[in-house]
Amino acid sequence: MARIGRPVFYELPQADALALLERHHVGRLAFTFHDRVDIEPISYRFDDGWVYARTSPGTKLTVVQHNPWVAFEVDEIESRFDWRSVVIHGTIYFLDPSGGDRDREAYATALELMRAVDADVMTAVDP
Repeated sequence: MARIGRPVFYELPQADALALLERHHVGRLAFTFHDRVDIEPISYRFDDGWVYARTSPGTKLTVVQHNPWVAFEVDEIESRFDWRSVVIHGTIYFLDPSGGDRDREAYATALELMRAVDADVMTAVDP
């Protein structure tokens, strides 16, 4: 719905927030370590109340392994005063495909979801 004039602020109904998370596949991960705060884009899929994300090795993974509390944001922008944001606060869990049954099952679910967007995820040609 296009808005003209001044912006209107309101909390998205839960169903709208969940639908927004399901529609998109790139969000931003915010994390902190000591006196440093960062925010980086990350590929993700939302399914059944969980955000499954993937990234390459680097600073982001090193930091969140030591301090797993993060914020995750997804925006949908139509125009200057017509946009929606969803922000989630939580803890990162790393899935280990060689771990226990729950980890293997969650990893398989995540892999299937991510490959629905990009068939090359976790293959030899994955960038």
